[in-house]
Amino acid sequence: MERRLAAILAADVAGYSRLMAGDEAETLARLQRLRADLIEPKIREFRGNIVGSAGDSLLVEFTSALNAVECAIQMQASLASENAGLPEDQRMSFRMGVNLGDVIAEGSTIYGDGVNIAARLEKLAEAGGVCIGRSVYEQVKGKVSYGFDDLGIQRVHNLPDPIQAYRLQVTAKGRSIRTALPLPDKPSIAVLPFENLSGDREQEYFADGVVEEIITALSRFRQLFVIARNSSFTYKGRAVDVKQVGRELGVRYVLEGSVRKAANRLRITGQLIDTSTGAHLWADRFEGALENIFELQDQVTSSVVGAISPKLEQAEIERTRRKPTENLDAYDYYLRGLSGVHQWTKDSTEDALSNFYRAIELDSNFAVAYGMAARTFALRKGGGWLAPDNVPEAARLALRAVELGKDDAVALGTAGMALSFVVGDHEYGKALTDRAVVLNPNFAWGWLFSGWVRLWLGEPHEVIDRVARAMRLNPSDPHSQTVYHAMAIAHFFADRYSEAASWAEMAMREKPNFVRPFCVAAASYALAGQDENARAAMARVRQIDPDLRLSDARELFPMKRTEDRFKWVNGLRLAGLPE
Repeated sequence: MERRLAAILAADVAGYSRLMAGDEAETLARLQRLRADLIEPKIREFRGNIVGSAGDSLLVEFTSALNAVECAIQMQASLASENAGLPEDQRMSFRMGVNLGDVIAEGSTIYGDGVNIAARLEKLAEAGGVCIGRSVYEQVKGKVSYGFDDLGIQRVHNLPDPIQAYRLQVTAKGRSIRTALPLPDKPSIAVLPFENLSGDREQEYFADGVVEEIITALSRFRQLFVIARNSSFTYKGRAVDVKQVGRELGVRYVLEGSVRKAANRLRITGQLIDTSTGAHLWADRFEGALENIFELQDQVTSSVVGAISPKLEQAEIERTRRKPTENLDAYDYYLRGLSGVHQWTKDSTEDALSNFYRAIELDSNFAVAYGMAARTFALRKGGGWLAPDNVPEAARLALRAVELGKDDAVALGTAGMALSFVVGDHEYGKALTDRAVVLNPNFAWGWLFSGWVRLWLGEPHEVIDRVARAMRLNPSDPHSQTVYHAMAIAHFFADRYSEAASWAEMAMREKPNFVRPFCVAAASYALAGQDENARAAMARVRQIDPDLRLSDARELFPMKRTEDRFKWVNGLRLAGLPE
């Protein structure tokens, strides 16, 4: 017999006897399909080893507590998607428990207290949930993007000593697991996507744009904490429980509504809800000519602010009333461009750039359109789609955005990002992105841009703080691989290779064909002396981009300091990237 330290995941089906009693053959067939198609591939992905399987239960061993927890999360999220739309009595939900402890290995299975505690933690979990022990919690806290509910000390069957347990909860999206976020120390709000009542799906971009402008206007109030657009829009197209939205996004209030656009008339409705009670605090309807869209948006914003915090001065309300353009056609093209930016594909960024150029053509003083066009070039560089002769044009657009939008956070933030990442003017990019978050402390992407620029300047510890701020303002961003990636490379340059690899692996799972996090993981493992993991990550790099060489990798992160460039290249060289 062999003794070793292991992370153990125990799982079984909640209500399995009831399912078997209802339809034994179908239950067995479905369990086998879920194991073959969903569960076992995830276990292999996270380098787990099934060491026990009887009936509806599974026992899996991992060498890493973080891998065990992430595997449980991913499995529960996939199972939630499988169960979506099924009647309650047909859903196959698992309970899961994870423990880190000493085990006895005999043949192909394991025994001992480490296994017994994992099994007891699994019994404490709800259907679809995960419970972990204190030993696991100490290993994963600070390395994951979700939180924990402390269940306190638990006395469980057949164990002489009590155990400390923590619970994770599945979100409404069924894609991640997150506990309730703490409320900020100021009034906090999320604006959910408004329903498009225009009878034309082609008008979705317009309804989305109206909401984005309301979010932008609200975010200018320093007295408010406003969730970023990307996190709010994860709820698009679904019936939602506002109480759950409040827990998941960490906000006190939610604004819902609808937009109806017909000919040259526009109607916006809104209702403000307290997420702690579900009570409606305010509701109203605003109608007018399409040419008065900005005034209608102002009315919604002012009414919401008045309902949330009557003490806000009217001067602050007046300060937010800044029309991005007088030209409604230019504004329409701008909204179409935003839609393409949020998709972030090669084709969508081409379409976005075309629409921003059209907006600029119609209104040559449209500052934010210049800034977003410049940002589109940064997105294209990030995706590997930027041509070298695009750099002067990116610089021209960014400088024009700065010239026209001296007090516009979005114009300055997007321009600063482009000037730093695409043009290489890091100092000016830092000044602009810093100014952007001073003007608008709720600008999540501004905090992220500011973090990236500081990374290239060689200030990794500052990066971590700023990216963490961006994550709190945008906790459910569909492009979360971007912030995970930023955290990974920041920890890498701060010499925290284990943390860097953990964040990189999270980014890799969010976007499996995005080569940069795999490069970060490979370099981190190599410099940490974990050669096997470094080779595995580099194999994935070579699979995604067979032509990548060290000379190309130098351009992935435009580091200013010589020592940073050397560390990055040396890590990749040790991991096996060819010259």
